[in-house]
Amino acid sequence: MRCIVTAGPTYEPLDKVRRLTNFSSGRLGSELGEFLTARGHEVILLIGEQATFHDERKVHAVETFTTTSDLGDRLRRRSDGSVDAVFHAAAVSDFKFGKIWVRSAQGDLTEMQSGKVSTRQGTLFAELLPTAKIIAKLRQWFPKSRIVGWKFEVDGNHSTVIAQAEKQIADCATDACVANGPAYGPGFGLVRAGGCMHLADSPGLFEALEEFVSG
Repeated sequence: MRCIVTAGPTYEPLDKVRRLTNFSSGRLGSELGEFLTARGHEVILLIGEQATFHDERKVHAVETFTTTSDLGDRLRRRSDGSVDAVFHAAAVSDFKFGKIWVRSAQGDLTEMQSGKVSTRQGTLFAELLPTAKIIAKLRQWFPKSRIVGWKFEVDGNHSTVIAQAEKQIADCATDACVANGPAYGPGFGLVRAGGCMHLADSPGLFEALEEFVSG
């Protein structure tokens, strides 16, 4: 199979030196890519520039992305009909910055235009705008591919995370979703139409994912 794996965080710039990003090491996606490569599949790993996990990345090709828009562009350029499976494990930022204002000591608000936002000018106010949901566009870009999304949740419980994973599948027309994080609990859930398979660890998850997309 020819596979794309996304891993690590996107970021959104506040100014030329500051940014908003997610906590994500990129380890799970990187290790999934290496597992699939070792099994004889051709893997393209798209990994966030800010990913903290660094290994040899034993895959066929590696590309580094920055912002959510950049990751979307890189995926879209790969949508030529030759991709069999997409594993979207990247931690995409939910927000980007809109307008920035500074409030002076006198209470006046001034919109910042460009460059570095100075912390000495007063109190800053930042507008946060939602980023485009890449997961919602994958079926359009990869109509014939098996698509697996991710749902990492901190709040809630085991059942609510599975419900959110099922909703992602229904809303985005994906084939499966991996549920994990503190709200899910130890291990991983491979959620598909009709149920959830619990996997105790990442090797078990990788085996199940390969079997699922190969079937």
